[in-house]
Amino acid sequence: MKSKITGGETTLLFTQKILNKYEVKYYRCNETGFIQTEEPFWLEEAYSSAITKLDIGLVSRNIYLSERVSKFIATKFNRKGIFLDYAGGYGLFTRLMRDKGFNYYHTDKFCQNLFAESFDLTDLPTSTTFELATAFEVFEHLPNPVEEIKSMLKFSDNLLFTTELQPKQLADIKSWWYISQETGQHIAFYTAESLAYIAKHLGYNFYTDGSILHLFTKKVFKPDVLKPIRDSFILRKTKKAVKKTDEGKYGKMESLLLTDWQYIKDKLNG
Repeated sequence: MKSKITGGETTLLFTQKILNKYEVKYYRCNETGFIQTEEPFWLEEAYSSAITKLDIGLVSRNIYLSERVSKFIATKFNRKGIFLDYAGGYGLFTRLMRDKGFNYYHTDKFCQNLFAESFDLTDLPTSTTFELATAFEVFEHLPNPVEEIKSMLKFSDNLLFTTELQPKQLADIKSWWYISQETGQHIAFYTAESLAYIAKHLGYNFYTDGSILHLFTKKVFKPDVLKPIRDSFILRKTKKAVKKTDEGKYGKMESLLLTDWQYIKDKLNG
């Protein structure tokens, strides 16, 4: 199978049972380390629900990102510009950003816009250009990454996105929680090298926090431009949940996010 990043050779890495029924092959790009599944014939079934049962971190993730991305935009971009959240799900991030004063719009052809109705891409002139586009937890879903990323960049020369980079130890890949075999929607897994390859191929500069947050842009920044907004995300490679505390009379409270995620995962696995 040819690499969907470079078009070059790949190596069969492992097989994994998807949706508890399909034995699926995973291939690794010999040049960039990018991992892809075989052609994903199961996607229609996997997307019977646009948002999976395992994505219980959706609300916390959007709150987290809205707080940090708003500060990033305010210091690095024109805060008075127009912004687009690509594949923005229910529109929660768009609503949160509009609540903070940013002129954000939503687009997602697979999911109903519930929270930002009337602030959708379809409500704007087709000639609209955007100061920045965001795409959170999208890249790992892309069957044809280069072409689909190219489509995103038609909206803006600046694309801020999240996708978790592969574990450094290749032996840990098969058990990596990001594979998400129970839901079958994650089919593309990146290294920093593979994202840098895509950026260069498309004529963009690439910046990363080395973990989950990345930027394609025509602008030139310092290499650590994303450092100020790097922090613990809802689920890390270490599988530790973000701790939420109440310093009042009830003492410290630990988030149930990780235990809930594991409970749902076990249910899906029967």
